[in-house]
Amino acid sequence: MQDKVTFEYAIIRLVPKVEREEFFNVGVILFSKRKKFLGIKYKINEDKLKALAPELELDFLNDYLNAWKLICEGNAAGGKIGEFEISDRFRWLAACRSTIIQSSKTHPGLCENPEGELKDIFEKYVL
Repeated sequence: MQDKVTFEYAIIRLVPKVEREEFFNVGVILFSKRKKFLGIKYKINEDKLKALAPELELDFLNDYLNAWKLICEGNAAGGKIGEFEISDRFRWLAACRSTIIQSSKTHPGLCENPEGELKDIFEKYVL
């Protein structure tokens, strides 16, 4: 148990029509302070997107999520948010918003390998 560290994660949701409150999961953000890890995995299911919002462009949504990836990496291309401390970047990404890309509430856990945990959560809740 000594090798385990705490982590937090949020599910990334695509909410094509915010007023209808319908969504589907497209990714996961995971943060571990002790491991200094902030990672994101995402994939938009094109069939679900076409069924719920055929007017939305997949490339636009992928560009939006790629900006989140740059922020996670602390990349200068992530803008001012990308320059924040790792914990602040996670809090900004996981903050409540009313756009077509939203995050769930954050959930805690314990793990030995945050990157492996990110993969497992992504496979369970997105794929």
